[in-house]
Amino acid sequence: MTAAAAADLSQARAAWLTAPNAITLVRTVAAIALALPALVQRSWPLLVAAYLCYWLGDILDGAVARWLCQETRVGAVFDIVADRACTSLCAAALVTLEPSMALPIGIFLAQFMVLDCGLSLTFLRWPLLSPNYFAQVHRAVYLWNWSPVAKAVNTGALVVLVLLAPSPAWPALFAVAVAAVKAISLVAVARLAPPPSR
Repeated sequence: MTAAAAADLSQARAAWLTAPNAITLVRTVAAIALALPALVQRSWPLLVAAYLCYWLGDILDGAVARWLCQETRVGAVFDIVADRACTSLCAAALVTLEPSMALPIGIFLAQFMVLDCGLSLTFLRWPLLSPNYFAQVHRAVYLWNWSPVAKAVNTGALVVLVLLAPSPAWPALFAVAVAAVKAISLVAVARLAPPPSR
């Protein structure tokens, strides 16, 4: 192995072996381990525990990354992919418990797994550590998608609506509105010129 290859391998290991990535891994495994039996057994307590592991772990891994100055692009992508794993299983369990809400949950899943995922990964076009710094590229897109309020609304508001709404109409309308914001954001980002090559 050449010295350059060894240095690249060492750098790759360093990017993966961080405390935030360990938290992301643990919270993802825990959420999945709780969501799967929640899905099979139709258990509200297990589903609530799965969502708590997912949401609290997602907050914690980002906070630790910033606190320890261990933010990496690898960690950001890992977090984005882990969010999809957690969300898909938690949403599937939620549908088994609230089958009348299958339409809004399906709309939400489609936008989160496709539109939001694609949008979240666009930060890789610029020299940014994660979508949390997208305000440097497009402030409005950042505010609509990755500001603390936008993150809370994007990941939690639909679950609250599904649990509280008397019919699927309001959650479905909300899910369509979020999908529209994601689509508009993707168009806005697609129109941005990438940074000049070095």
